[in-house]
Amino acid sequence: MKLLEERILEEGQVRPGNVLKVDCFLNHQLDVALLDAIGEEFYRLFQADGITKILTIEASGIAIACMAARHFEVPVVFAKKAKSKNLDGEVYTSVVHSYTYGKDYDITLAQKFLTPGDTVLIVDDFLANGKAIQGLLDICQQAGATVGGIGVCIEKGFQPGGALLRKAGYKLASLAIVDSMSDDALTFRPQD
Repeated sequence: MKLLEERILEEGQVRPGNVLKVDCFLNHQLDVALLDAIGEEFYRLFQADGITKILTIEASGIAIACMAARHFEVPVVFAKKAKSKNLDGEVYTSVVHSYTYGKDYDITLAQKFLTPGDTVLIVDDFLANGKAIQGLLDICQQAGATVGGIGVCIEKGFQPGGALLRKAGYKLASLAIVDSMSDDALTFRPQD
């Protein structure tokens, strides 16, 4: 998605440890017009896949999921990273390792919100090693839900997550794939 690549080049910052900081438009301060264009693009890519729910993980994926859901006209459900006193009933749980925070945490989703009748589009802001997506896939498997696709805003193509998901047969659409990053350069993988 050219618009997203342009914003990354204009406003993104490469930090040590292969960190791409895009907090001024994607995951701290939110550019709603850009998010709407991202949601529209995910709809274009997955509209024929029978999506009944958009699934993400808190917190950065929620805004992206909401904008996508607006185009699909389906609900958003998100896995919580923290135990909540108002999370009632049975839950699905999976363990996820956060590259950004360098730790493992449990994610949970109330079982009443994801069923075997659902076809899910998983969305997130970043894909690097794929641990968050793997946790969401685990929750879908526990629920018996069908994964209709995975939509990611920015994939770090030099890390293994995207290749592993594609090899496993998932329909994965990454709107911007970063091939390489250094202090003074960022290159994108050409897309169809």
